[in-house]
Amino acid sequence: MPLALLALAVSAFGIGTTEFVMMGLLPNVADDLDTSVPTAGYLVSAYAIGVVLGAPLLTGLGSRVPRKKMLLLLMALFTVGNLASALAPDFGWLLAGRFLAGLPHGAFFGVGAVVAARLVSEGRQARAVATMFLGLTVANIVGVPAATLLGQHLGWRATFLVVAVIGLAAMAALARLVPRIPVEAHQDVRRELRALGNRQVLLGLFTAVFGFAGVFAVYSYLSAMTTKAMGFGESSVTLVLALFGIGMTLGALAAGPLTDRALRPTLYGSLGALAVVLVAFPFTVHVQWAALVMVVLLGGVGFMTTTPLQMLVMNKAKDAPTLASASNHSAFNLANAGGAWLGGVAIAAGWGWTSPALVGAVLAVIGLAIAATAGFLDRDRDPEKPSRVVAGAPRPTTHKPTDSPHSPSTTPSSPSGV
Repeated sequence: MPLALLALAVSAFGIGTTEFVMMGLLPNVADDLDTSVPTAGYLVSAYAIGVVLGAPLLTGLGSRVPRKKMLLLLMALFTVGNLASALAPDFGWLLAGRFLAGLPHGAFFGVGAVVAARLVSEGRQARAVATMFLGLTVANIVGVPAATLLGQHLGWRATFLVVAVIGLAAMAALARLVPRIPVEAHQDVRRELRALGNRQVLLGLFTAVFGFAGVFAVYSYLSAMTTKAMGFGESSVTLVLALFGIGMTLGALAAGPLTDRALRPTLYGSLGALAVVLVAFPFTVHVQWAALVMVVLLGGVGFMTTTPLQMLVMNKAKDAPTLASASNHSAFNLANAGGAWLGGVAIAAGWGWTSPALVGAVLAVIGLAIAATAGFLDRDRDPEKPSRVVAGAPRPTTHKPTDSPHSPSTTPSSPSGV
């Protein structure tokens, strides 16, 4: 794998850390800024709204910007947002800083996924995208727990200062390791918008919204479930969250090669397994060792859906995949918000702390149904004209021979199973 993927993974690590660390710092922020924890929860929403709005907006505005430069600009905006959060004098400014930090999130992963796929040969594109996402999963194992402990001992501002430093390190890695990738002659925002309107792309985005909402229906309340349903003490919450992150990492590692071999079967299998795990969750959660196993499985099968969904929208968007790829992360954040809301509704209705798992199972089944419908509608496409994988476009060139990932290739067919 090219070293450029390491730079993308480091960037993803920083983004993943700042996205999820706020959930562990809400009490500290609320105490310091003299507000309530529920009000401080708007800081999570502000970041998610930034992702949803920023993904299509920044991707469209940067459609003519060379991709390496675009990655650097997005990471610079991410760094400024975290620095502004660290220096925020009051809650309103912190809210704005969180929104600003979220704006480049979806666009970065959208552009980064396209770049990752172009750095490798046909047949390894999903593995390249999964490698970038490993930074996001490792953030949940190492970054979020470490940043939470840092914030608890040195103050929440120290956490965002450290994330800003990670952003600077990521920019240095991107500048050094990512080769120059020029904008294709045909690339423009109108073409990207037309690709986004493709029926298969839209069905892929809806699959992400419903399918991944099943994961967040449980993950959003995993800390409370740890103490109120599993019977662990508060000191065990960090361990349980880390186990979820380990599951995410294992899922990402498995998803890459499986997606390269058979995209749609991997998507169907991961969504089906997610539904099964969510149904079983309430029945095993009261046995502590079984509950820990289920947490790992939930992270694994849940995150296994991300790579095939990312590759699906990129493949179906053909030679204008960047906006579709970025919009996929808007879909994931809508899933985050929707899953958390529906899980909260179930708890508020008095159905118990494990009820979000059953809500999540229903959402996963809906996502699977949408994915299966998309596959059925796509089965009669012309076999002589398969979906074009954008990564098969001519490879980028650099001034260093060792930085050139691969020789140019002709337009390939999509991975088996698309």
